[in-house]
Amino acid sequence: QLQASGGGLVQAGDSLTLSCQASGPRFGGYAMAWFRQAPGKEREFVARISWSGSYTGYADSVKGRFTIFRDNAKKTVALTMKYLSPEDTATYYCAGKNTNYGGSYSTEAKWYDNWGQGTQVTVSS
Repeated sequence: QLQASGGGLVQAGDSLTLSCQASGPRFGGYAMAWFRQAPGKEREFVARISWSGSYTGYADSVKGRFTIFRDNAKKTVALTMKYLSPEDTATYYCAGKNTNYGGSYSTEAKWYDNWGQGTQVTVSS
């Protein structure tokens, strides 16, 4: 199971770090990602990270502002968000899929089969 936290109400230009805590014995082999969904919009990819943390990828809209990283010993994956804007307002979800320590990871929501409950990020102008 995945538990996302760290959301809140911030002002434009602020920074925020989201955290996703995994439970269970096999987090180390999981590819992980963050997605977000704004009201009235479809869920969209934000960032992804391979099981080892060696490979990351970002949506163009957040590249250079957001950083995804993980700590396999603590079973956490985090998303640091800088220079937030009102366009970043959404519910953020962490997602994972066991790759058995393989190299695959995806930007597609349907590829992931473990989801957290979401944490709300609201950015005021």
